[in-house]
Amino acid sequence: MAKLKAKQSRFVDEYLVDLNATQAAIRADYSEKTAYSQGQRLLKNVEIQSAIQERMNGRSNRTQITADEVVVQLARMGMSDVRKLFTPDGRLKAVHDLDDDTAAAVQSIEVVTKMIPGHEGEEPEVEYLHKIKMIDKIRPLELIGKHMGKQLGQWAEKHEHEHNAGKSLSDLLNEVRSER
Repeated sequence: MAKLKAKQSRFVDEYLVDLNATQAAIRADYSEKTAYSQGQRLLKNVEIQSAIQERMNGRSNRTQITADEVVVQLARMGMSDVRKLFTPDGRLKAVHDLDDDTAAAVQSIEVVTKMIPGHEGEEPEVEYLHKIKMIDKIRPLELIGKHMGKQLGQWAEKHEHEHNAGKSLSDLLNEVRSER
């Protein structure tokens, strides 16, 4: 593999941060005016493609995280259903009773304790207010769409839609899960 120039190497480093060629070009000190076209041109460079792939493979080996696992996690967040937080009678489930998919979609839980004074001679009551913030589903779904677009040889930004051999995302996720 040919040695990359310093600016190209920096582009590779920056591209691996968020896989955004335009932002990577800006952060690698290419002109902001031409960052979009520079980023696209750099991604077409065979040596840069090779360096990106080599670095991604190295990261995957170090972390033992596969692209399939990332897609499954994104799907857990993007396909989450807030109804799974509650029992059939409408009470909030305890955190340890949440299934893995639902728990993965919870961004934060805040518990506010409120003391309610009791009547004379009675103990005060404690009321707990649970504030649950779920993951924003748009971003995980957008990332899945981009991944599926790349898998099909398209960029998701083109707004093209095509099924992978007629399989739904649910079918693909079930395949990935069964391969484990």
